Amino acid sequence: MRNLDDIDFKILRILQSEPDINIFAIGERVGLSHTPCWRRIKKMEENGIIVGKVCLIDPEQIGLDVSIFVFIRLAIHSAKVLTQFEKATLLVPQILQCYTMSGEFDYLLRVIVATVREHEKTVKGILLKQPHVDIMNSHFALNEIKNSTCLPL
Repeated sequence: MRNLDDIDFKILRILQSEPDINIFAIGERVGLSHTPCWRRIKKMEENGIIVGKVCLIDPEQIGLDVSIFVFIRLAIHSAKVLTQFEKATLLVPQILQCYTMSGEFDYLLRVIVATVREHEKTVKGILLKQPHVDIMNSHFALNEIKNSTCLPL
């Protein structure tokens, strides 16, 4: 962990829950004036602690109703094959997250699409065409109970 103090953690908690808040309001809450608060935030950005700000969109509200978790096992585990598969996942906008895994499968993907048919096209048209994909196991989410972007600070 980088050299963060209690004030830094307070700033991070505020920014996680209220990313649009202005620096004056953050400073007021943590007991700093504008400039030192701004400096702390800039330092955390420069050090890669704060990596960006996003606008979260409810996928169902825009017609992306199908959420799938896809487990992938590759037949060959050479650096070239792994890199090729990982680069392919970066090109598929329906894949929101991709993780290398320990255990039975090599990768876990989080896929969001409008329809099951679109998932089938994504799987058959893109992922299954990747060399050395051995097993693909898709699990459709029935209901989202929790989806948070806030780290437990």
